[in-house]
Amino acid sequence: MTAPYSPALRAALAQLAPGRVLREGIDRILQAGMGGLVVVGDGPDVLNICSGGFLLDAAFSPQRLSELAKMDGAIILAADASRIARANVHLVPDPTVPTSETGTRHRTAERVAKSLGVPVITVSQRMSTIRIYVGDEKHEVVPTARVMNRANQALATLERYRSRLETDAAALSTLEIEDLVTIRDVINVLQLIEGVERIASEIEGHIVELGDEGRLVRLQLVELMGGVESDRRHLVRDYRGQEKKVPLDTVLESLAALTTDDLIDPAELVHALRLPTMALDAAVSPRGYRMLSRIPRLPDQIMERIVARFGNLQKIMRASIDDLDDVEGVGAARARAIKDGLSKIAETAILERY
Repeated sequence: MTAPYSPALRAALAQLAPGRVLREGIDRILQAGMGGLVVVGDGPDVLNICSGGFLLDAAFSPQRLSELAKMDGAIILAADASRIARANVHLVPDPTVPTSETGTRHRTAERVAKSLGVPVITVSQRMSTIRIYVGDEKHEVVPTARVMNRANQALATLERYRSRLETDAAALSTLEIEDLVTIRDVINVLQLIEGVERIASEIEGHIVELGDEGRLVRLQLVELMGGVESDRRHLVRDYRGQEKKVPLDTVLESLAALTTDDLIDPAELVHALRLPTMALDAAVSPRGYRMLSRIPRLPDQIMERIVARFGNLQKIMRASIDDLDDVEGVGAARARAIKDGLSKIAETAILERY
């Protein structure tokens, strides 16, 4: 799953999420119709660019932050925002650091964030907006109600995608059992899985911004995403090319790195899977990981041995209990469970289709 924010921005947004005292203090500044510049970090690099102001070293409170914002200059907080280190400070960042901002406060914030790597928060008096700068990234903090609305819309979209994914994945299972799979069938399911992962990643970003208000959204996301990452991994293991030198994780990373436009193009997914042909109607046989993963309590290393022994799903399904028992680590009881499990999966898939 691709991350919506870098780890540094994610951590900064978590500090500024609703329910945190820092967010309460920033909201107080905004509600009072004032502006502000807050640096979250009081290390030597930050102090070296500070000029004037006065030393406080006082415990943080939202009320103190909003009162100090009445003065000109920046407010310097400890890295964990537990203490107010300095106030009424004039910041003198490196003027050669490029910035796309025009206002003095925002230009200073961007230069400090880029040069020192600390989170810098600005409150715009004129625009009534909150922005956070971390490294080369900047993010506008929108009202909680708007973030919640976006999260709910994304959840509704995710639910539709997940429903379609289950339908198409079931159809693929039937085709696998009948040995009628084409590359197009695989790509269709893979596109849906990657789409679901991207929507979930967007929701994860909303959850970070929502803070304590995002608990119910997280619970819904966990429910909707159950088993998706595992299915993605097994699908790629089943159908990726024969290049053994290319690790599975490399193929998964190639898929995650595809842009939205690339994801729509089947040729890009075929290339990412390292398949030998671009013909979407070409027949392809699964190795069997996806089906074997549906057998309860079957360890991954046992799946690897079974696939290595038989080569593909059709041979695994035709194998007798004795043949399966011959695989190292399987045993008679597990061989019977595998045979019965695959038979039930095949029977259910055929009945659902016809």
